[in-house]
Amino acid sequence: MQHLEVTVGIGGAAGDGSGATGDNLAKVCSRLGLHVFAYNSYQSLVRGGHVWLRLRIGAQKVMTHGDDLNLLIGLNQDTLDRHAREVVPGGGILYNERLKVVQDDLQPGVQLYPLPIRDLLQPFGRQTILQNTIALGGIFWLLSLDLDVLEGAIQELFGGRRKSDEIVTSNVGAARAGYQYVRERYPALGYGWQFTGKQRMVVSGNEMFGLGALAAGCKLYAAYPMAPSTAVLHWLARHAASHDIVVKQCEDEIAVLNLAIGAAHVGVRAMCATSGGGFSLMTEAVGLAGMTETPVVIIDVQRGGPSTGLPTKTEQADLNQLFGASQGDYPRAILAPTDVVTPPSPAREDNGDIR
Repeated sequence: MQHLEVTVGIGGAAGDGSGATGDNLAKVCSRLGLHVFAYNSYQSLVRGGHVWLRLRIGAQKVMTHGDDLNLLIGLNQDTLDRHAREVVPGGGILYNERLKVVQDDLQPGVQLYPLPIRDLLQPFGRQTILQNTIALGGIFWLLSLDLDVLEGAIQELFGGRRKSDEIVTSNVGAARAGYQYVRERYPALGYGWQFTGKQRMVVSGNEMFGLGALAAGCKLYAAYPMAPSTAVLHWLARHAASHDIVVKQCEDEIAVLNLAIGAAHVGVRAMCATSGGGFSLMTEAVGLAGMTETPVVIIDVQRGGPSTGLPTKTEQADLNQLFGASQGDYPRAILAPTDVVTPPSPAREDNGDIR
């Protein structure tokens, strides 16, 4: 397979739909057999603030979200002002023609793709939330991706919601409108993908924790919602009934760990998750588990501190807190993944023993 890769940046304000755009692009690429690595940076706001998603797509495995930016979808002026200069020569920027790209910010050879969003939205009642899907359609043409696969991804993302048929129809129509507009005016960028059709999973780290819990036979999961660990609770709650797992949302993190310890003490495989501030409340119970020699699993999805800190930003400073939790000396195991690279299979001696 030819070694190809491209990094797409999608930016806008919270509520502009950049997350849905990234989800659809990632799902389509994974279903075509491509590899994807994404990183989403967002503010802890219902609306407003700057949301920034980088999605690296490769014909072979990609292990980071990359250093270069080949294509940019700018959903607001703030995104263009922040990120237009990051697009490498030969790349491109898709944006609402009513916004302004400062030419001095651009590297040589960057192509601009202004979109008449207002006109393209007219068949859909001018729902401005669809501008992200129009730009996504344009990306599909430029990257030579199969637009037909997008319909299934949109159905999966929006299906089951109230008025879902209307939402799916309008999003598919908007994507095709953007695709056709860019196709009629600009050449594709020459990405000669060879799609294997091998469908791959698109999962977050939190979802992988949930999958690991199921594989390990976890039967009780306790948590109090605290970003960025809350997605573990959401995922396990969604799948608990079909896997005979008790999922309990407690009144605070102190109750969370004490509940998990109580279950583990009578032989139930138990797990809980939190973030740095919540783990601070758990430390006395951590000592209880050490004193009673009760095995329990605690996931700390780390966020920036100190104290309440940065709810939507990740960090690694909790490692010191984990190592020093509670007073006294007792055995503990701290597993801290450093990257997403799959470890090599252990080497074996001729007699089959692992070295």
